[in-house]
Amino acid sequence: MPSPDDDHTGTRIREQRRLARLTQRALAARTPYSYSLLNQVECGARPASPDFVAAVAKALKVDVTALTGQPYVTELQHDRLAELVRPIREALDLYDLGTNPDLTVRPADVLMSEADGLCEKVRATHLRSAARTLPGVIAELTHTAWATPSTPLWQALASTYRTAHDIAVKLGYYDLSTVALDRMAWASERASDPCLGAVRQYMRALVYFREGEYVIGQRLIASGHDIVGQADTTRESLAVTGQLHLGGSVICARARDETAVNRHIREAHDIAKRTRDASSVHWLSFGPTNVRLHKMSAAVELNQYDDALTQARKMRLPASLATSRRAHFLIEWALTEMETGHTEPALKRLVEARRAAPEQTRYHPGTRETIRGLVHLSRQTPETLGHMASWVGM
Repeated sequence: MPSPDDDHTGTRIREQRRLARLTQRALAARTPYSYSLLNQVECGARPASPDFVAAVAKALKVDVTALTGQPYVTELQHDRLAELVRPIREALDLYDLGTNPDLTVRPADVLMSEADGLCEKVRATHLRSAARTLPGVIAELTHTAWATPSTPLWQALASTYRTAHDIAVKLGYYDLSTVALDRMAWASERASDPCLGAVRQYMRALVYFREGEYVIGQRLIASGHDIVGQADTTRESLAVTGQLHLGGSVICARARDETAVNRHIREAHDIAKRTRDASSVHWLSFGPTNVRLHKMSAAVELNQYDDALTQARKMRLPASLATSRRAHFLIEWALTEMETGHTEPALKRLVEARRAAPEQTRYHPGTRETIRGLVHLSRQTPETLGHMASWVGM
């Protein structure tokens, strides 16, 4: 069995705990988790689940990224993805500079189509292609929206900012994702589009979900409902409302409020019966399938792994489901298999996720922690597991 690397979430938790001058028992007392689990995570004998990391980060008053070690700089540089991030950061800073007379700009309808296509690329997990194209589209749309302001142009610019957020999150650049969401709010206000504003609140809520600030996350979901409530009742506003409920379900699951989880899932289910598959509405993947996927995710967050595994094994995903959503499901399924002691099926699910969406899977925090758990559970590390561990940089 390969030795676990010394640079993992557990070691970073230990380092931050010592900097805070806390014993393991003192830190455990500040979280909903036991001293025994903290001890096992620090020494690498147990994977650090996202909810565990969020709780520890909150107790230590540090960002989650200080414990997860994202982004994985070495792997990003090897994949030549890190070099694509700086141009995105620079493009986000153009927002208030007005027109650029030195820029060659394509027609507005072409740019709006490009903005939509970028969302589709991210859903298909073509991150490299999307990241390479995005800065130029942002620059052109920024110029055009200032030169000839219109609601569709501001909406398209807001969409590109949303794409910047999505790419930043998938690669682990959470500071950049926050900047992108601020820009999205700026453009949404100019578009006077309540649905876009509500989508932005949904995404902000997920930022606080990752950071373990569930009360703020729930307030943002409620704010999103208030904002979308200003729009007419259309299929678009219904899909956004439904997605807000799905976001609320996983946040409430982390907060251990099962009653609220069930309420959100029920509301989303009722809306999905009206909209049916509304995947293309703001590229949120909303519809009956996404409701089922979030119900499973909520069970995972509640540590109800047997229930989550039963749901996962019964899940039948349509071929039209976005690759990004399919890969996320496979990674989550792998976690439930591992947590219930089924190591071979867990590894199989991770391999499937890698085939479906290699870039997303490699940089997904759940992948690395699940692999670490499988290494510790295996008496003899299978060759495939060894290859996967090396692939994610362990």
